[in-house]
Amino acid sequence: MPADKFTAVWISHTSIGDFLRCPRAYYLKHMYKDPKTNHKIKLMGPALSLGQSVHEVLESLSVLPSATRFSEPLMDKFDRAWKKVSGKKGGFLSEELEYSYKKRGQEMLRRVWNNPGPIAGLAVKIQKDLPYYWLSEEDNIILCGKIDWLEYLSETDSVHIIDFKTGKNEEEGDSLQLPIYHLLVHNCQHRKVTKASYWYLEKNDTLSEKILPPLEEAEKKVLDIGRQMKLARQLKRFKCLKDGCSTCSPMEAVVAGEAEFVGTDEYNYDVYIMPEKADDEKASILL
Repeated sequence: MPADKFTAVWISHTSIGDFLRCPRAYYLKHMYKDPKTNHKIKLMGPALSLGQSVHEVLESLSVLPSATRFSEPLMDKFDRAWKKVSGKKGGFLSEELEYSYKKRGQEMLRRVWNNPGPIAGLAVKIQKDLPYYWLSEEDNIILCGKIDWLEYLSETDSVHIIDFKTGKNEEEGDSLQLPIYHLLVHNCQHRKVTKASYWYLEKNDTLSEKILPPLEEAEKKVLDIGRQMKLARQLKRFKCLKDGCSTCSPMEAVVAGEAEFVGTDEYNYDVYIMPEKADDEKASILL
């Protein structure tokens, strides 16, 4: 029987990370649908809004020829992207909070404008909206994911994987993100991958290169996790290992009706934000 991508289990760096942190969170973020709307749900917050806006601007550069990539100021592009998350729909409950996050995004893009490095050179663009390949046809598992940037290295006719980071924390040393991207790039285009790096846009003008594990090692590790995810789906077993953790609790609040609905996004997700809670310890009255 030929492989059927419509019945396959699709996994990605994000879904794998959610599953490993908390199977319940994985279910709520990637499988659960609101019975009233039949839509998946998303909890929006300032950090997610910041990352989404900065990545949108940088992704728009990857489809442009290198000679025209910086013909429009990045701040103009950022202002347009930011309008999509401004106010409550981005999880901002005050103008001050929104201003602080927007300023961070502007500073990141100013860093790219002033120190473009590989972003100014030739880039490889995989001709798929969502790169994917069959991790295992036998297990009916597909690995997918979007890669931020692929720099073309002309001297070796190879590819340099670059992932943009907008958070303040550095990626853990055992992160599967770059190994997963290595697998995707290796299987979705013909050039060899010879480098992989993070760009921490909050603080660094240059990239942080990382050593990639052998492809066979990465594929085995990812497939083992994919099989666990598939089994959990078959058994419908998605229990939080801590009986409620910081990863699944916010999503549980959405399901329980404790979050505020702010609209439906371009991917047909119902988007929610958490309302500001009063601090009982700091509450006071006038007598």
